Amino acid sequence: MGRPRGFDEQVVTRAAVALFAGRAYDGLSVDDLVNGLGVHRNSLYKTFGSKRGLYLTALRWYLEHDLEPLLAATDRARDSLLAGGTLDLLLLAAVEQAPFDAEVAALIRGALARLDAALGPDRATELLGLRLRARVRSSTTKE
Repeated sequence: MGRPRGFDEQVVTRAAVALFAGRAYDGLSVDDLVNGLGVHRNSLYKTFGSKRGLYLTALRWYLEHDLEPLLAATDRARDSLLAGGTLDLLLLAAVEQAPFDAEVAALIRGALARLDAALGPDRATELLGLRLRARVRSSTTKE
């Protein structure tokens, strides 16, 4: 019988959401994930199977636990929360992984459809664009 898991999978998944939202899938190595999550490499592979497995777990968690509740919130609360970093993982997944990964593309298409339904397509597009511009501004001020 193997050793019991030394970490809480939900805690690691939430932390992975933050890492992937900050630096994107291709911007993180497995070493970055191991160090950033505080788990051993073998534990990461045993639990999630691969970097992609962790990414998909984090993306699904984010869509269900971060994005969906915001879409159900009142208009004012939703707009203020979505204007922050809440859309970052959605944006990064849409441009970085969805064009090459059918499973990610399906998740993102569903999320974008829910975003359009909750906000209206024009407002959803506006918020996505504003968040993208904010990420560009913040990355240029760090140099």
